[in-house]
Amino acid sequence: MIRLLKPMEYYEEKYGTKLYGLNKLYLLMEKQHNRGQEGAGIACVKLQAQPGDDYMFRERAVGTSAITEIFNAISEKTEMSHFVGELYMGHLRYSTTGRSGLDYIHPFLRRNNWRAKNLALCGNFNLTNVDEVFQSIVAKGQHPRRYADTHIMLEQVGHRLDREVERLYSKFLDEGLEGLPLTHAIEDSMDIGQVLRTSSPLWDGGYVMCGITGSGEMFSIRDPWGIRTAFWYQDEEILVLASERPVIQTTLNVEASYIHELEPGQALIVRKSGDMRLLQVNAAREKRACSFERIYFSRGSDKDIYQERKELGRRLVGQILPAVDHDIVHTVFSYIPNTSEVAYYGLLEGMDSYLNELKSKQIIPLSTRVRSEKVAIKDIKLRTFITEGNSRDDLAAHVYDITYGSLEPYTDSLVIIDDSIVRGTTLRQSIIRILDRLHPRKTIIVSSAPQIRYPDYYGIDMSSMDQFIAFKAAVALLGERGLGSIIDDVYESCKDDSLTDNPVKDIYAPFSDEEISDKIAELLTPPDVKTEVRIIFQTIDGLHAACPNHLGDWYFTGDYPTPGGLRMLKRAFIDYYENHLAH
Repeated sequence: MIRLLKPMEYYEEKYGTKLYGLNKLYLLMEKQHNRGQEGAGIACVKLQAQPGDDYMFRERAVGTSAITEIFNAISEKTEMSHFVGELYMGHLRYSTTGRSGLDYIHPFLRRNNWRAKNLALCGNFNLTNVDEVFQSIVAKGQHPRRYADTHIMLEQVGHRLDREVERLYSKFLDEGLEGLPLTHAIEDSMDIGQVLRTSSPLWDGGYVMCGITGSGEMFSIRDPWGIRTAFWYQDEEILVLASERPVIQTTLNVEASYIHELEPGQALIVRKSGDMRLLQVNAAREKRACSFERIYFSRGSDKDIYQERKELGRRLVGQILPAVDHDIVHTVFSYIPNTSEVAYYGLLEGMDSYLNELKSKQIIPLSTRVRSEKVAIKDIKLRTFITEGNSRDDLAAHVYDITYGSLEPYTDSLVIIDDSIVRGTTLRQSIIRILDRLHPRKTIIVSSAPQIRYPDYYGIDMSSMDQFIAFKAAVALLGERGLGSIIDDVYESCKDDSLTDNPVKDIYAPFSDEEISDKIAELLTPPDVKTEVRIIFQTIDGLHAACPNHLGDWYFTGDYPTPGGLRMLKRAFIDYYENHLAH
């Protein structure tokens, strides 16, 4: 979100354009393109519009080039001045629900003839109690147009916004105001804090929601557990809020120390006048900030995330050394994909520290070094969707290419670090088979994240049980060891709504982490691969030590921060059982 705090003429005089705010929005969105490539949308509000002139505008597009399409469309319109305003909001679509298309691209609009009742809403969120919120809205007499969390939240906030306008209308009418003076009094007295207090307590899930009204109010609110992220910056010219800190640093050329994090349960509210305040709308709960933001989802250019990802790599050294028989001389280190590069640097630093310790004790020659190579390269973006069946698998197997001669065949071990392993599809169909062409003595794939065992329901697209290779491995082990009845017991427990513990943990309970890792390696290694393949995962303790301020780890541990997350997990297991195992 962007709020310009000076008259429009100020930006034209200082920066040579009235499009200062729009240009900054473009940069912010491009810098956060990593957060969503399914579509994008923007909204703009003009504060000085006269009656008869529109004041709230929106543009949306679908596809990976949506940002470019939006801003090209605006620049080509004769009424481009519509997007010269004081308030801006932009959003990048990353679907976690399976729904797609222009109708699901943020921002969403709720129109009305009263400026103060117009609402544009966008955000990063998944509600885990849509049923409950939907019934609450219907009970008040509303009729949501779609059964989706975004539309439901729009209707809920819009309903409370209507009530606030009507409260002020009655108040100022009793005081003798009418016409435009009455309208202006309402717009100058809006209490968005009360709107949010009466809208948000029922929401269960992770969210940062942003909104602007037609009369010039602007707000953002974060979930009480701090699951989703938001950062803001303000100076005398501009106020900006974004999902990631570095994009604000880069776009506005400011130091990280001047950028603030929106706290759990907190709202940032900007009045029509431009006055900003922070309001604790909902009591903060135990903070469970999403650790996957740090491991993978956010850009690695944040100074803290960069160090945390290096630490994730460094903390894998102790597990890797015995896997390569402590033979660093005959081990080559590399990484796949590019998002694991920073963890790779941390791993190399950890290995250097290990070698330096050995050198100081005169155990190894001073010339010994860690061997690092660019072993695999993502050659081209193959369009595997144009083929089917075995043809698609054959194309997928060529997504990566290898650097021949990068290790000594049958002598060197190969250690490849990845940021996370969810399904393992690319490993099985492509990477392991391609690495085998180098004929390493053994291949060790290392994940800087722990085993992903449970779905996420707060904004990352991991929502069904059978997609997780760790879950498949545990189920396979249960079958091999005659423990299949545990699956039936878990199914029955998931149907018991009174249980507040996570019954799905019982699927993993009989096995050590190493046993599950070994089974994952077995499941992901194609039968024609001759090299021994091992897979090593980050430990939970290692994750928490590397990311001490982001302890949200439910996809690894099953410890969901909200009741809705646990409820949806039970439903997912029931669906898995009934669709795959029931006879």
